[in-house]
Amino acid sequence: MTTDEHVDEQVDEQVDEQVDRTPGQLRLTGYVLAQLALGIVALVCAILTVVGAALMVVWVGTLLLAVSLPLTRLIADAHRRMAADVLGLDAPRPYRALPDHPWQKLLTVARDPMTYRDLLWCVWACTLGWVYALICLLELLVVVTWPLWWWGLGYQMRLRSHVDLWFLATSHTERLEKRVAVLTETRADAVDTAAAELRRLERDLHDGPQARLVALSMSLGLAEQLLATDPDGARRLVGDARETTSTAIGELRSVVRGIHPPVLADRGLVGAVQALALDMAVPVTVTADLDGRPPAPVESAVYFGVAECLANIGKHAGSSSASIALTHDGERLRATVADDGVGGADPDAGTGMLGLRRRLAAFDGTMTVSSPTGGPTEVVLEVPCDLSSPRTTPSSEPG
Repeated sequence: MTTDEHVDEQVDEQVDEQVDRTPGQLRLTGYVLAQLALGIVALVCAILTVVGAALMVVWVGTLLLAVSLPLTRLIADAHRRMAADVLGLDAPRPYRALPDHPWQKLLTVARDPMTYRDLLWCVWACTLGWVYALICLLELLVVVTWPLWWWGLGYQMRLRSHVDLWFLATSHTERLEKRVAVLTETRADAVDTAAAELRRLERDLHDGPQARLVALSMSLGLAEQLLATDPDGARRLVGDARETTSTAIGELRSVVRGIHPPVLADRGLVGAVQALALDMAVPVTVTADLDGRPPAPVESAVYFGVAECLANIGKHAGSSSASIALTHDGERLRATVADDGVGGADPDAGTGMLGLRRRLAAFDGTMTVSSPTGGPTEVVLEVPCDLSSPRTTPSSEPG
């Protein structure tokens, strides 16, 4: 295939993809008629808003705004949905949340930047936008062939929808501001989680290995004093010190596993999850389809997330079996933990699940829980990431 033929094929694919996302002609016709009718309503809203703002010194102006602003948002919502449908895009409602008090609600609407963008859009919708919709309708009436209908009406509506979304959709700057707010919140959660982990490690070391090592030092000191006068007593103290050493080593290993389990580093996420499943009192089936390994921080977060879910199954679910599925769709790593227990799990009720949600949020990950009363329960952990190195364990193994 020549270069020109390859380019033509790519263009055809892009055109076909755009066609698939474009609504049918009947729906486009309905949108044109709706835009013509709502254009008149937009004119009325613009007039009422301007008059109401001019008469704010008296109560009549407030009453006019109380009617015009909500009505403007209703017709703006309708045009936003139509424009997003025509273009095959997502255009969420961008207005600020409204308080319950009527006066505060009116102040919030008046201070919302989108209110003024709605007013500008009303001017466009009842003038050039209305003429544009009328042209589309006239084109529809004179079109007698399918290709002309498609490329004429469809192209015109897409162009109109771009203009509508320029007014009505969230701007690039506003999306960046929301993203910065989310990142600020998740960073604060990550810092708090790291501080809590450090405090936990300090407490575990203080209460476990440190206390054992102090006892070991005292036992060896007493044995040294008794070595000349009471060899048998010194021998017993040395034996006690050996047992204390073994206990301290075990506690140190437990602390290390809480930081980063060796099995996770050696066998990867699939192998580590299989090891968790083997320690469960109920049978757990592990299935996985991963063509590589995720980054180490993501791998650790998902591992501890699965461990928390299994711990909850062992404590509260009362299930007879459970399952774990690890998949990757090219963009997101997904871990699904399910059981046939009594259900009724509330992710906001315990600190474990809340901590898990914050841990995943640091990587733009999410946790969804489906647990109706009576069961079954399904927890889905998703984290966006790429897979890198080849997997080192089998893709599936019954737990």
